[in-house]
Amino acid sequence: LMANYFGVSKADLIEDLATPSNVVPVQKENMVAIPIIGTIACGDPITAEENIIGYRYHYRDTLPKGETFYLTAKGDSMEPKIPDGSDVLIRLQDDVEDGEIAAVLVNGDTEATLKRVKKQGDIVMLVAENSAYSPYIITKDNSARIIGKAMEVAFSLYDN
Repeated sequence: LMANYFGVSKADLIEDLATPSNVVPVQKENMVAIPIIGTIACGDPITAEENIIGYRYHYRDTLPKGETFYLTAKGDSMEPKIPDGSDVLIRLQDDVEDGEIAAVLVNGDTEATLKRVKKQGDIVMLVAENSAYSPYIITKDNSARIIGKAMEVAFSLYDN
């Protein structure tokens, strides 16, 4: 009964098998390698790096339209929604709707940060999820440029 409930064979419950019987193999042509580009700050902005540091695989059918890449979040300003060290799937675009999370270049396009974009009339603010961080108000002297919209967050529950 227990094997039927979990959709596995009886052998899966008592034997140490490398691959359970209910695993469906994924065809390589259904997967896309998305580059992980540097890191992005969640807290104080850090220098934006344009180096590919690895790849994360994504199902082709569920990948958002447009050019995408991953950035690794650093810091706790977007916690709990985006944990420190998680990979954030970014779709390249130069604007987002009010309330959406974006990757944003600040400090003369030399540093990147990940924040929720809040628009109130002519005022645009970059707001952290963590209330310990103050909003970053965009002005002529405090400029910023959106590089993409955060689409998904991926992270491991365990240290590898």
